[in-house]
Amino acid sequence: MKIISHTVEKLIDPTGILLGERYEFILNIEVPEDDELYSEHGLKIKAIFVVNQSDVRLAQYYIIEQVTEVILDFELEEDEEILIKDYCSRHLQ
Repeated sequence: MKIISHTVEKLIDPTGILLGERYEFILNIEVPEDDELYSEHGLKIKAIFVVNQSDVRLAQYYIIEQVTEVILDFELEEDEEILIKDYCSRHLQ
């Protein structure tokens, strides 16, 4: 999996209940044709990234087909989750 571009938006918690800051990343990704995630329509990942003092984590993510906007029922492998967490950490606003 390769992240080719992204957008990021800081999310506002209107209730003030959640700790830390949350960011929504939309990651446009490429995967090889032989990967089970591959889709001819292209893929993106919607990731919610949390920053709370020195703790950073990937709270949740969805794998979405680009053209159809269908959410795919796949889980990323641990190394892919680490890749996303590292990428989001480096690209915060």
